[in-house]
Amino acid sequence: MPRRPKTSTPEKIHMELMALLRDFERQIKEQDLRTKVLALVPAFHSLRDLGSSLIPQQDACAARERILLYLLRYPLVVIHGDELMVISGIQDWPRRIRELRREYGWAIASGVTLQEMADENDAQIDHIDMHTLRPEEYILLNSMQDRDAALRWRIANDIRKSKVGIRQKIIEYLRQNVGRPVTGEELRYVANDKTEWARRVRELRTELGWPIATRNTGRPDLGVGMYVLEQDRQSPAHDRSIPDSARRAVLMRDNYSCTLCGWTHDQWNPSDPRHLELHHIKHHSKGGKNTQENLRTLCTVCHDNIHRKK
Repeated sequence: MPRRPKTSTPEKIHMELMALLRDFERQIKEQDLRTKVLALVPAFHSLRDLGSSLIPQQDACAARERILLYLLRYPLVVIHGDELMVISGIQDWPRRIRELRREYGWAIASGVTLQEMADENDAQIDHIDMHTLRPEEYILLNSMQDRDAALRWRIANDIRKSKVGIRQKIIEYLRQNVGRPVTGEELRYVANDKTEWARRVRELRTELGWPIATRNTGRPDLGVGMYVLEQDRQSPAHDRSIPDSARRAVLMRDNYSCTLCGWTHDQWNPSDPRHLELHHIKHHSKGGKNTQENLRTLCTVCHDNIHRKK
């Protein structure tokens, strides 16, 4: 059974630790290795107790609660795993991170996931170079708890076990969550933690025409590290070759609204699940280019009406 951190004040535990270390000055002269190791065990436990005592028990009595409180104090800050080990006071702190993410719905992203998203230009935090993040680093992306996360993770677990390709797993998961933002950690899990998952998401969006949006690709209202399948349909084949950079520039120019009816994502609701698409003013098949001058923002209803009339 894992040892529970000792409950006391940091000042008292610090005094006990110093006494143990002073006593170790005697033990270090011993010839027997095991004697020295055993003499350090109480000091090792005391040091862990000191870390967990930094957050008063009345604020957080369990390791998982201490980790969460620590992350909530420093949102959008790179936190090293060693910090979480200290504040939790336990060795099995990574499992507590997984519990907070999967069972309690906190958007805690690992460095490896954020780095893979940044490589596909799907995530960016202004003051952080995501390309230098390491697997043992973590960021709390927002301070809002997602209470539907546990259900989604169960769905993700079922899809993860299916005998289909990574791209198919990802789109199947997104189609079961149409209109609801999901995290990059969820998509990485669905993809069996394969490193190419973020590239597969980009392929689904840019090559196969699935309207998968991120903060960096036309949905500034989304949180960092979030993806959303805006509608369960693929864009027309002639609109699938628009680069993300051009798509983002046109949406920004048109204030993220339909240039015909004025619809924006702020008006989204389950009974009217439209989204924004780009329309070629001069048809792509007739030589129209993927330039800002030849593109305009339309909602799916107006876009369909234009093509229906044509």
